[in-house]
Parts: sequence; structure tokens; C-alpha cells
Amino acid sequence: MSATKREEVSSHLRYIRLELREMHQMLIKEDLLPDLNHAKEVLAQLDALLDLLTDKRVKKIET
Repeated sequence: MSATKREEVSSHLRYIRLELREMHQMLIKEDLLPDLNHAKEVLAQLDALLDLLTDKRVKKIET
């Protein structure tokens, strides 16, 4: 894996970890469920990370 891709994956993981930590705090301390849209955004980040790792993204052809 190239250094650039590794940095991008690391950045995605840091963001996702922070978002999940915030959701966990809401569940534990405030006894609240996270906003559904917020959860969907984190899921989208996980999907983007999976695409990056599997390199199955459709690359756009520049014209």
C-alpha cells in the first residue's frame, strides 16, 4: 500500500473513531440514541474506507 493511501486510510479511521466515540458517550452518559443521520454518515465513511482498501472504486475518466 502506498504511503499516500496509508495516510488517507489513517485519516478515515481517525475520523470514524472520533465519531463512534461521540456516539458511545451519548449512549453511556446521556442515555440518548445518536441521530440517525449521524449514524448514516459514519456508515458512509466506513463504506468509503472499504472502497479505498479494496480499491474497487470506479475511477472517473478525465476528458
